[in-house]
Amino acid sequence: MTSRDSEPIDTRNPATAQPRKTVAIGSDYGGQIGEGLDLPAFQYNAPTSMPVPVLIAVPHAGRAYPQSVLDQMRDQELCQLRLEDRYVDHVGVAIAKETGTGLLFAEAPRALLDLNRSHTDVDWGMVQEGGRQRVSHRTNPSGRARNGLGLVPRRLPGFGEIWREPLPRGTLDRRIETIHRPYHQFLARELEAIRDSWGAALLIDLHSMPPLRSPEENRRAPQLVLGDRFGASCASSLVARAFRYLDDQPFTSAHNRPYAGGYVLDRHAAPSRGIHAMQIEVCRSQYLDDQLSEPTESLAIIAKMLAGLVRELGAETARFGSATDMAQAAE
Repeated sequence: MTSRDSEPIDTRNPATAQPRKTVAIGSDYGGQIGEGLDLPAFQYNAPTSMPVPVLIAVPHAGRAYPQSVLDQMRDQELCQLRLEDRYVDHVGVAIAKETGTGLLFAEAPRALLDLNRSHTDVDWGMVQEGGRQRVSHRTNPSGRARNGLGLVPRRLPGFGEIWREPLPRGTLDRRIETIHRPYHQFLARELEAIRDSWGAALLIDLHSMPPLRSPEENRRAPQLVLGDRFGASCASSLVARAFRYLDDQPFTSAHNRPYAGGYVLDRHAAPSRGIHAMQIEVCRSQYLDDQLSEPTESLAIIAKMLAGLVRELGAETARFGSATDMAQAAE
């Protein structure tokens, strides 16, 4: 990964790529999208110093599509709209500006490869075998992969098959090597660096979700869902502090249902080693228009509220680090 002074790319059409506005003091790029598009797979923005030991990651908002990939989609507009966590990276940028956290976001779209899935979670029915088999090995796909939302999404509920043709095996292997592997290697290194500096680190894996149905009559559906893998990915005091804060906010929230977190939390969370992780799902209706397509002025409202939550969680995580330092000093 190399540092650059230029701004990251925000594009749907590679021929008219425009830089995304960011607030970073330092920007690093990593990985490679490829397939005719010479752009990095992800970008990391960080201030010169972090006031809280928190890193925000946005794995599903990438919009840099190779033209060859768009040409293979049966319905480009629908598939992009349904697969993307549409513009939740803008929410992440606003939070980072308010709080001074690090911000890691994918430029590579989820349609190419889902960074919240294991590299082995492949629906092999969509892969055209042949050529050298370098990285992937056949494994039994998870239920998500069998339902069409594995490492490379295959189908959408209510729509059917996304792609016109099977995915070549070599293309799958290359995407794993140039998108999935470097993203997760970088994320692991950065979390460990924050932990080493502070004594503890917190990953916020930021996503957006379609509007949920109300669980009960006369009760609003959750607008935020916090996931901690049912207690496995972060300290319970972090979750408790989060919901104390949210109780005073005009947004309804839920815990682990229907989203408890996925591969990112399973891979990177290690509370026993001082690395905590929480997934936050934000309802798209809270910051997008009625078509759930374009941002509205409400984005600033939800981002400001989430910035307050990040400060609360950052303070709690820093307290963990202080406790660790005191324990080591006593020894």
